[in-house]
Amino acid sequence: MVTLLLVCCLSRRHLVSSLIVCFLAAAAAASAAATTPGFVFARARGKCTPQYWSSRAESWPKMVPQMSTVSNVFGSRAFERFRYDLTLLEAASRNDDLGNAFAGLVKESTAALLNSYARKGYPYSAWDIKTLVIQALVSKQAAALQAQRFRHANQACNHFHF
Repeated sequence: MVTLLLVCCLSRRHLVSSLIVCFLAAAAAASAAATTPGFVFARARGKCTPQYWSSRAESWPKMVPQMSTVSNVFGSRAFERFRYDLTLLEAASRNDDLGNAFAGLVKESTAALLNSYARKGYPYSAWDIKTLVIQALVSKQAAALQAQRFRHANQACNHFHF
């Protein structure tokens, strides 16, 4: 009987403490959700991604105006692959890059170019990026591989000092 009473008291304490923990966790989550909307968090995962640059959270380097066209920045080979009036801002904002190697290349290379000017220690120079883009435009496989390399550099860039 005493054992049953002791177990019953411990179970009530455990239940009360569990309820308190759940309540505090829910309150913290509600507080965080009220101050940081999920959409903004999802759009700007890192300060070097295409999503970050397309959000306009930071001004673009003067050497790369948002309304510059892809063909003006990356050359005549890019003119052959993309709309003649496709801007860098539109390229960074694209969401059709899954399964589209060239869309992925233009999206990631735009962010890479911006990072080369704005982020100290970024592994590619602007000249390197432009050259690599022109070389990658020869095939879907080359475009996909170079887009992946730029994506990795853009994601790793968050560890650099700005």
